[in-house]
Amino acid sequence: MISATPPAFLMGQSPLELFTHGGPIMWPILLVSFLAVTVVIERAVFLVRENATREPEVVEKILDLVESRDAEAAVKLGRRCRDYIARILTHALSHREHSLANAFIRAANQELQRLQQGLSVLDTCITVAPLLGLLGTVTGMMATFGALGEGDIGASAGKITGGVGEALIATAAGLVIAIIGLLPYNILTARVETARHDISDASHALEVIIKKTAPEAESSRA
Repeated sequence: MISATPPAFLMGQSPLELFTHGGPIMWPILLVSFLAVTVVIERAVFLVRENATREPEVVEKILDLVESRDAEAAVKLGRRCRDYIARILTHALSHREHSLANAFIRAANQELQRLQQGLSVLDTCITVAPLLGLLGTVTGMMATFGALGEGDIGASAGKITGGVGEALIATAAGLVIAIIGLLPYNILTARVETARHDISDASHALEVIIKKTAPEAESSRA
């Protein structure tokens, strides 16, 4: 049963009152918002910690050691570093005798998976929230038309305004969640793309160094 709502239901009401007047659909909307906020906070903490471990100078040193044909020293240096690019290079160089390229790809995919964790959940929340709001609109308008069908509009005025209020509040809540969640989602997606670019750059640099040092190694053996 929809509680009576004053016509100015969006004015002078607390969030709890708006939640109550939004109808039962507000519960799944609340759950979606909780999931979105949890993912955003967890990813924000993760990125802060990840940025604190970045050591681009160590990555350059690893590449310099590889260019100097001292791969073992590069591996030892990389194992002491927490930079994700250094971890990828270390894993690839540790398996260079078997398949350097495949080892690099495997380590890169593992790191990208870490960076992308939670993005699918946030994307789902952004998509589902306005749909739940739309569902609230439908249920609210159904209640409104049901009240109109009772015949006595004056006696059913509270139910009519309550149905309209439920529809608008649920729609607004779903849109607000989607709009607010879209900004951190785009920021996190851009961060993943930046990491993908850095990994690709490290891959190209390692490939160039390997191809550059290979002829020198062959000529020295000859």
